[in-house]
Formats: sequence, C-alpha cells, structure tokens
Amino acid sequence: MNIIFLGNAKTIYRKIPGYENMIFFRGLPMNAHPKLPRALCGTVRAEASPEQLFRNLQVGLDTFQSQHNQRLSNIEAALNAGLGAGPPILPDVGGGTSWGDQVVASSELAAFVSAAGKGRVQIALSPQAAITSIGTSGGPLIQPDRADAVAMPRRRLTVRGLLGVGTTGSNMVEYPRQNVRDNQAATVAEGALKPESNYGFALAQAKVATIAHWVAVSRQAMDDAGQLRTIINGELRYGLALREETQLLLGDGVGTNLLGLIPQATAYDVTGQPAGISKFDVLLHALAQSEVADLPATGVVVNSSDWMKLQGLKDGQGRYIGSGPMGTAMPTAWGLDVVPSNSMPVGKFLVGNFANSATIYDRMTPVVLVSSEDRDNFIRNMLTVLCEERIALAVRQPAALIYGDYAAAAG
Repeated sequence: MNIIFLGNAKTIYRKIPGYENMIFFRGLPMNAHPKLPRALCGTVRAEASPEQLFRNLQVGLDTFQSQHNQRLSNIEAALNAGLGAGPPILPDVGGGTSWGDQVVASSELAAFVSAAGKGRVQIALSPQAAITSIGTSGGPLIQPDRADAVAMPRRRLTVRGLLGVGTTGSNMVEYPRQNVRDNQAATVAEGALKPESNYGFALAQAKVATIAHWVAVSRQAMDDAGQLRTIINGELRYGLALREETQLLLGDGVGTNLLGLIPQATAYDVTGQPAGISKFDVLLHALAQSEVADLPATGVVVNSSDWMKLQGLKDGQGRYIGSGPMGTAMPTAWGLDVVPSNSMPVGKFLVGNFANSATIYDRMTPVVLVSSEDRDNFIRNMLTVLCEERIALAVRQPAALIYGDYAAAAG
C-alpha cells in the first residue's frame, strides 16, 4: 500500500488495495464522499499546520487498520467454524507496527515536513496480516492435485503365445504318446514272407492345475474409487499370468504344480561341440540337435539380459556381429525368432518346435470374482476379490525341446 502526499495542492491522494481511490478535499463536508470510510473522511482546515495534518492522518489510519484487523478476525472465525475445531488458520493480526506508526516514523515524511509540506512524497506501507501458503496461514485451504496411480513394473509375458492352445472339460488330460518305433519295412522277393514292424504307445497324463489368489478390499474403497477397482482387477490378472508363465516353463510337477517345458525337455548334447565357440555357435549346435531328431526348431527362448549381451558381441575388428545400435531388425538368430524373457533363468536357453511339441488346455479361463459372503465380510463391510484359472500342459514331444546353457562358450 502506498500513501502519496501532494504539497501546495487542494487534495491529499491515497491508494488502499481493495478500495476505490479516495480523495480528501480541503474544506468539504464528510457527506460529499459517501464511498469513503468514515474514519478517513472529514473536513481538513486549510490553515492547519502540516504537523497537525499528519497527526490527524495517523489517527485515521490507525482507526482504519483496527477495522481492517477486525474484519480479518471475523473471516478467521468464520473459516474455523466451517472447518471444525483446530488451531487458527490465519495468523495473528493484532501485533506489528500500525500503518500510522509506519507513516510517522518514515524518513520520507520527515523530509516532507522539513520542506513545509511542499513537493511530493510516496510512502510504502507493509501489510500486517498477509495470507500465505504455510501451514499456519492459508496452507490448509490449498488442495493438492492427485495424479493417476503409478503401478510397479510388469514383466513381458511371452511363453503362452508360443504353444498350441486347446480346451478340456475334465480335471485330467490323457493322450497316447508313441514310445516304440521298430520299422522293418524292406523290399521282399516274390513269395517271401514280409517283415513285421512294431510300434508302441504309452498313455500320458496332464493334470489340470488351479492357479489363484485373492485380496480383501473394503466395500467403500471399491464403490468410491473406480481407479482402485481397475488396478486391483489388473494386478490380480497380471499376477495370475506371471505365475502361469513360471509354471509353464519351470513347473516341477510336484504336488499341485504343473510339469513344465524345461523339466520335460531334452538336455543339450555337447558331443562334437568344438572348443572356443561363441554363444551363437552354441545355439546353432542346439538347432542341429533338433534337426537330427527330425523335430526342427521354430524358435529360441533366452533370458532377456543374456540377449542384450548377445546383441553386443563384436568380431575381431570391433564390429557388431548383429545389426548394431542403429539396427531395427527383429530378434532373430540363425533364421529363427528369438523370444527374450525374464522368466528364463540367466545363462540358459530353450530351443524347440513349441507349437507342435506342447499344448495348453484351458479348463477355466481367468476370471475375477467378488464376494461379500466370505468369512465375516458381511458384518465388516468387506469384499473378497478372487482371481483364478485352471489349465493343463501336455508336452507331447519332449525331444522337440532342447534345454541347455552357454557354459562351453568363449564369448
């Protein structure tokens, strides 16, 4: 706020933030200025000395500030009443130096008086009750913005997409698997006995396993937060798919576990592997093994970090073996698709004809169920959110899957 004095003029001009400009005319009656605060209106005698004039002005300013402070106190009381009991949300406005004291003590006014009220002077006044964003002032009235929830990272899941998919209506899938092939087909002479071949089959079984988990949520949270409901459903489904991928790859068949691809795969044969070969050479040797078994591979599953290292391999002249950092080629090795996955153990690989060697049977596709009848949910106003699926895995051709590591690789 600024006070401006104009010497040798008929007016005293004053600006107060929040009020219209107010002009004091010497010798005019109070009712000539109906918009001015009464404390600042009145007749100013032309013959009054500057000292008397400023004393009268100080009284008017002090009176006005007192009324201003009272208004702030009323606002504080109203806000506190609306927000409930608690500490005052506005600072104390009773202390500090009044506007009148600031005017009288200013060096600008002293210079103006010494000049017999001639000239022009501007005095800056400091507010006594500023509202700020701190906790003891207007901070509680400021509401923070709420952004979308940030979920934890999710793994890229790829194994299901490699396999054949079917359905079942039972808790067990049985299929005959050939285990004997004694082929005696030959050319024969006229009138001679024909040779007999022999074929054998064994009945294999793939049990249906249930993968499930649940979470408890209050009814209020589910009803009042649509975003929370979406996150819970998404997290439950993702958790189910993550466990499914682990079971498809690594399940040991013990108890309720599936018997996965890796425990049933054929071990990588290092026979005939030359010394000092690279990791890409190891993969080529595994592909050759599947070719010899008459079960040519269609893809390779590797650990994601291992694949990053393979992409960084260089030749003897420091050139990248692959497409290099500027390349846009899809992950491939020896003409086959490569599927990087963090579900594959580090340092291991799985080469195979996946779609023809193994099939997932869905007994129940993933579902999300919500119930208020679990335990004491009804009287506690809680909900149980359950997500589950039932699947079986049948590995029909274990020889079509080659599992090994890069232990013999030199780089």
